[in-house]
Amino acid sequence: MPGRPDRSAPAGPGPVPALRLAPERLRSAILAGAGAVTLLWGVQARPSARLDVLFATGAHLSGLLAGYGVLVLLLLMARVPAVEHGVGADRLARAHALGGRYVLGLIAAHAVLALCGYAVHTRTDLVTATGDLLAYGAIAAATAGTALFVAVGVTSARAVRRRVRHETWRAIHLGGLLAAALGFVHQLAGPDIAGSLLTRWLWSMAHGTVAVLLLWYRLVVPVRAALRHELRVVEVRDEGPGVVSVLVRGRGVARLGAEPGQFFRWRFLRRGLWATALPFSLSAPVRDDTLRITVKALGDHTRRIRRLRPGTRVLASGPFGALTAHRRTRRKVLLLAGGVGITPLRALFETLPGGPGDVTLLYRASDTASLVLREELESIARERQAALHFLVGRPDDSFGPPPACGRGCPHPASLAPRALRHLVPDLAAHDVYLCGPPAMARAATANLIRAGVPASRIHSEDFDHV
Repeated sequence: MPGRPDRSAPAGPGPVPALRLAPERLRSAILAGAGAVTLLWGVQARPSARLDVLFATGAHLSGLLAGYGVLVLLLLMARVPAVEHGVGADRLARAHALGGRYVLGLIAAHAVLALCGYAVHTRTDLVTATGDLLAYGAIAAATAGTALFVAVGVTSARAVRRRVRHETWRAIHLGGLLAAALGFVHQLAGPDIAGSLLTRWLWSMAHGTVAVLLLWYRLVVPVRAALRHELRVVEVRDEGPGVVSVLVRGRGVARLGAEPGQFFRWRFLRRGLWATALPFSLSAPVRDDTLRITVKALGDHTRRIRRLRPGTRVLASGPFGALTAHRRTRRKVLLLAGGVGITPLRALFETLPGGPGDVTLLYRASDTASLVLREELESIARERQAALHFLVGRPDDSFGPPPACGRGCPHPASLAPRALRHLVPDLAAHDVYLCGPPAMARAATANLIRAGVPASRIHSEDFDHV
């Protein structure tokens, strides 16, 4: 049965993608590209003490960097497998959000510097200069694109996004693609790009490459997978209060190459769910062409999942995420889960290679009824002779020795450094995989570091940023 340990054929890690781009290499490549753009500006810059030339020079640099920044933002969200699997979807989303702020700042600087430079050059006031510049088609296009970028930025602010429906936010974000196209039209008309055939060709090739990656991985690949695998819901199983597991089966599912710890973006083709792709981790290894997710009802979409019926068509985009076995650097591993964050760690608990005592799972929940997949976890622990501890109750930084009982006995829900070291005596020698609510994950990360675990060996994925 999917989700149960297969004693006759132990599951191993799924197929490993051919290429994973490390975060450091991605960062270096982005910085190198920014350096190349700056060099392009420097080659064409003409030193001058005239005020209008100084304004224009600054406008050219900020404009080129803004255009390059837009390309980087689009690439980060293109869902290229080598980037997704090497860096992680949450890191990419955070980088995208941070980069968006820089790009908006560069666009604003470009607009202000260009306007001031034109006003000084023509000896007119800013209002007149604005009217004159908007008469140029390329500048009008850039202005419309800027307005779209601002709308994307405003709706992405945390305080605003909480009040905006996901479908609305997504539609506005798609407007960012039109904004990028309008910006490209503006750039081709500018002297920095239009002044050289080689520069114009390179700039166009860069934009064309990113456009192809976006279309391929965000449209063609998901549609092709839907046609090839024909995924359908086969069972919806209650796992606890407000928690269900959904089993999805199709043809040739193993060819998706999903690894334990990864997630898909799921689109269930029924009323109320088809318009939104929901990110859920696999809660069991892939078996018999079956994928399993375990979902807690936390909002409108997740509540509707409980009412799915067998036979419902499913579109699954992925796999995504880097919370997989490839991050492991030590023989011993601690899996630390909170709430429904157990789902990717349950799959890793079963499949991570290791002998008796090499793998430990700590699972924190508010009460025993909230311990999702408890029987499966206990079965895996017995099968593997792995350590399993349930931390039950309200979060508490105090520490008391755990009660004397066998494997799986609930302990106080403390994640304080001393409590962690008591449960895992050689904690500093472990890799740690962490998944849970954001507040719990932040506190656990800080306490793990205080307990002696290097930050480089704490591996997590924040689904608030996916």
